[in-house]
Amino acid sequence: MALLPAAVAVVLLAGRVTGHLGAGTGWDLARWITGGLAVLSLLLAALVAVVVARARPALSPSVPISEKSAPDLYRLVRDLADRLEVPAPSAIALTPDCDSWLEDRTHRAHGAHGPPRRSGGPAGGERRVPEAPVLVIGSPFLWWMRVAELRALLAPVVAGTGPSAHPDIAAARRFIRGLDAAVAVAARARRPLRDLPLRFVGRVARLLLRAGREHATIMERAVAAAASERAQTVDYGLRIVAQEQVGLAYAGWDRLLTRVALPAWRMGRWPSRLDAGVVSALTELSRRDRLADGFASRLGERPACDLLEEPGAIDRAASLLAARLFHGGPSEPGPDWSPVGWNQYPEEVVDRKWRLEAARLHRVLDNLPATALPAAPPAAAAPAQDPAATAPPLSYARTAARTPGDRPAERPPADEPSPGQPADESSLGPPAADRHDEQQPAPAPGPTLARVIDRLTHDERAGDLVAARLGAEVEREEREEAARQAACGTSQQDAAIGVAWGDGMAEGGLPLFPLQPPRTGRELLADHVTAMVCCAAVDTAGAAPGLDWLDGPALLVDGARRADLGRPVLSLVDDGDAEPLRGWLTTIGVRPEKPVRLV
Repeated sequence: MALLPAAVAVVLLAGRVTGHLGAGTGWDLARWITGGLAVLSLLLAALVAVVVARARPALSPSVPISEKSAPDLYRLVRDLADRLEVPAPSAIALTPDCDSWLEDRTHRAHGAHGPPRRSGGPAGGERRVPEAPVLVIGSPFLWWMRVAELRALLAPVVAGTGPSAHPDIAAARRFIRGLDAAVAVAARARRPLRDLPLRFVGRVARLLLRAGREHATIMERAVAAAASERAQTVDYGLRIVAQEQVGLAYAGWDRLLTRVALPAWRMGRWPSRLDAGVVSALTELSRRDRLADGFASRLGERPACDLLEEPGAIDRAASLLAARLFHGGPSEPGPDWSPVGWNQYPEEVVDRKWRLEAARLHRVLDNLPATALPAAPPAAAAPAQDPAATAPPLSYARTAARTPGDRPAERPPADEPSPGQPADESSLGPPAADRHDEQQPAPAPGPTLARVIDRLTHDERAGDLVAARLGAEVEREEREEAARQAACGTSQQDAAIGVAWGDGMAEGGLPLFPLQPPRTGRELLADHVTAMVCCAAVDTAGAAPGLDWLDGPALLVDGARRADLGRPVLSLVDDGDAEPLRGWLTTIGVRPEKPVRLV
């Protein structure tokens, strides 16, 4: 299509020179019009070609593994390639996901080391010899699977290096990747001067991608079928067992990320041994699930992580990458983004998570309008006015520097002046003789569980209002944290990567894959009430924070996990019925009227 206007212009010019076409004004105008269209179409075609050629296709975020750090793993992959009679992968990388694939990264080498080498063809010419792709392995597989299972699992993946070495297949894939990268470059264009041309390039690239979609799909299906057929001769029986382990690893990995890692990430901490934790999570899953019973007996065999020289360092790098992918944390540890080991997880993550949520719940209660606050339960002698409706809101600082023995400063009673503040007549009120019938205002309530229960019990509207306020508070904190991380990371990433033509990553950081859907206000309220109950149990009943490998934060009473707290809390939050929760507190020995420590 780009050459068609140029061909018409050549025909008109040749006809004028040879005399086959007339020399009238109409013919001259046609020649000028077709000549202009030819120049314009060739310029646009050159623009599309330049962007497609220079755009770098997307790369999957991964942890590169050098041969020096994993010689046994490289030896296993090369032996597997020899058995399959295919080229060995050029390198190995790990991804924090339960999947494995081949990835062509030759476009990176083109810019640094020139084009791929060429060899003589059958007719004496030169043919492009594509470089072997990189083998990307899911990091949970190395820690959970045994060596024989990993070899069987990788057999059909490594077999795909054979079709990747075919020049025609490599050229077709390179063309598709270039178009896809051009679409990404056009989508990220922000400068006004080049915005319009890149939009045109993006539309043309999308048109070509749609036109070649069916052909590319047929090609990839044929490649996958050929690789699978070739791999059937290698460890066929073990491949069935390995596929069973893939499903189990995915289930345990998902629970570990959503229940265990996510609470730590939200607090600025990232577990440094996620892959080691997946073994504990899957072992616990094997113990609880009868369908997975017996899988843990394989743990006596040699694990695939033994193929690494320093599995701890690799696990740490993969854990940090997982935090970046699924939460958006910084690329390097810092004061607000530090690693945490599994031994320190209960004290540094679980306990702090509960106290932060309890502090947020009390801040919301303090900031409720006076008309929304229910009346406090009547005292034994006479009804007392709830000072929370008129007193200024309490504030609890969110800092980790507070020692365990610290307590939030209690406010003085309403009829006493603050230290250092002079008392005047207006603050003292009427003389004692004239106020003997008046009820003395009670001190402002501190951070107690009894206060939370009373608020949610005596007014049905209070639960809805608190839930809405909690949702708004959490959303605001998440926006502020995302803005802070973007401000810290954008400048460093722009300096480290070429943003002009793209590198396949999202602007300002890696593409995020949210682990959980947004929580409703009622779910947030239940979580915060649970956190308040756990804080009270730790401070007044001798309980302790713990870690459950499948369910995350857990409350330990006498060394055993108490998993029966959910129903009493839901009864309070959903129905305003506090009796089940009061009975649970009595059983555990929790004193709800005692203040709890907040952070």
